[in-house]
Amino acid sequence: MQTRHFIQLIALSALWGGSFPLLRIASPALGPWLLAGLRCVLAALVLALLMRVLRQRWPARAAWPRLALLSLLTVVAPFVLFNWAALVIPAGYSAVLNATAPLFGVLAAAAAGEERLSGRRLLGCAIGFAGVALLVQLGPVAVTTPVLLAALACTGAAAGYGIGSILMKRATMEHDALPASAVVHVAAAMLLLLPAGASVPAADFSTGALIAVAVLGLFTSGLMYWISMRLMREIPASAATSAAFMIPLFGVAWGGIFLGEPVTWGMVPGCVLVLTATALITGFNPFRDRGKV
Repeated sequence: MQTRHFIQLIALSALWGGSFPLLRIASPALGPWLLAGLRCVLAALVLALLMRVLRQRWPARAAWPRLALLSLLTVVAPFVLFNWAALVIPAGYSAVLNATAPLFGVLAAAAAGEERLSGRRLLGCAIGFAGVALLVQLGPVAVTTPVLLAALACTGAAAGYGIGSILMKRATMEHDALPASAVVHVAAAMLLLLPAGASVPAADFSTGALIAVAVLGLFTSGLMYWISMRLMREIPASAATSAAFMIPLFGVAWGGIFLGEPVTWGMVPGCVLVLTATALITGFNPFRDRGKV
């Protein structure tokens, strides 16, 4: 992996790390289904606008069913599941459980015969989990049925991301990243149309919720999905999903900068482990790759 790829992974993680606190703001006000639907509509609009500006063409209709399946795995299911979990558990818990995505990605790639299940990558997954646990330092939460179900929802969402990364990798080989990303979010908006519409009467369209969904839709969904597809065209799918290990790292950083949450020296070992795990899974070596940009 080249240095520029590693930098892009860090940038994606930095932006995605802010999504979980935003879900805690928007989901209680709008509801899981409406939040997911609005997020997909905004993402589809910004991607379609970019396509028009860059004069790119939509994929052929024959490709839409496969892209719709990709949409179900990497957009519709994760959005709804994480939105629902945000009603029950803190953002940090969701971020930690999201960090299981690389493990699902590594296993899915090996099962599909597209990547080798190396000891280095499995070690990277184990180190990543340990680093996330040290970094976030979650407090105790009463083990109740809703909490367990929310944790399972987050794990299911992470599995969707990890398994869907294989389909995403294949899509980048068949289509340009921007049109494929646009179709994925158009399909997601269509799949969510009815349940989102049914949620409108109960929604509270507060200013905070609207700002949160705007950021989620325009940036962490639309633009970031496109960028991640462009990146996946150049690196293995399991390497691309390793960004999930760094998301809690940035969640802690943003909490310290913008919300005044404590950031201590005790978090440094967790940060080191997370970055080490990402390097193991991606194969990034700054000394070997020196001079490649």
